[in-house]
Amino acid sequence: MTKLKYFIKLARVNQYTKNLFIFLPAFFNLQLYDYSIFKNSILSFISFSFVASSIYILNDVIDVNEDVLHPEKKNRPIASGRIKVTEAYVFSSILLLLGLLVAFVISSNVLILICSYLALNFAYSMGLKKIAIVDIVIVSTGFVLRLFVGSYSTNISLSHWIIIMTFLLSIFLALAKRRDDLIIYRDSKIKMRKSMEAYNLKFIDSALVISSSIVILAYILWSISEDVVIKFNTSYLYVSSIFVFLGIMRYLQITFVEEKSGNPSKILLTDFFLIITIILWILFFTFIKLF
Repeated sequence: MTKLKYFIKLARVNQYTKNLFIFLPAFFNLQLYDYSIFKNSILSFISFSFVASSIYILNDVIDVNEDVLHPEKKNRPIASGRIKVTEAYVFSSILLLLGLLVAFVISSNVLILICSYLALNFAYSMGLKKIAIVDIVIVSTGFVLRLFVGSYSTNISLSHWIIIMTFLLSIFLALAKRRDDLIIYRDSKIKMRKSMEAYNLKFIDSALVISSSIVILAYILWSISEDVVIKFNTSYLYVSSIFVFLGIMRYLQITFVEEKSGNPSKILLTDFFLIITIILWILFFTFIKLF
């Protein structure tokens, strides 16, 4: 049972919150309540999660020497020695095969997209993560691919605004994570990744402010666009931007004031303010749908 716990931790199940972006096409198209669409979204979520876990495991194997120096990552199963490298490779292969099999069952387009995500992350692990700016762009592209997986699995077209917002929001989250690495380097003189040489706090802070501002602006423009007003049958959708603003401001507070932005998934699962804000945002859309 103890070993199973470490395998679950190795798969980084807590990171599956990122894969909820797969549900956004159906959510924004007000079709998440349709059984067949919801079923395909769930299957895509499972497929993507398994493949992502296989990549996380590969990254842990590659980064084990760096992880043992990190104040938190040193407790990961491979870095701590609780899971052997050979066991990690076998587990990663099983998850990858299961994920690709589910993707194949959904559709060939979903399989191609997930294979593209796999190839992109393999290139990232093999060296692209060492190139500043390119590293965060690749991470953000992964979130956009999640959107397209959700789109192709449900045959729901994507709005260009949703793509832009997702890309910029993921850029924002990736920058916040890099800032946390810089804080660790400042305090401990331990460099978490090669790309840190091309970053500093002034650059990261400026980029965070710019990206967060554009995310909020893009959301407002989406909410007042003509096709969205017609689809939702209301001109008051822009009111929901207050929740987006609150969420972004809280994350900036976590990043700049508390300096604890190293694990976005953990923040989204544990920060009470963000959880309540997201729930209120979802309830607002539910209200719009029903009334």
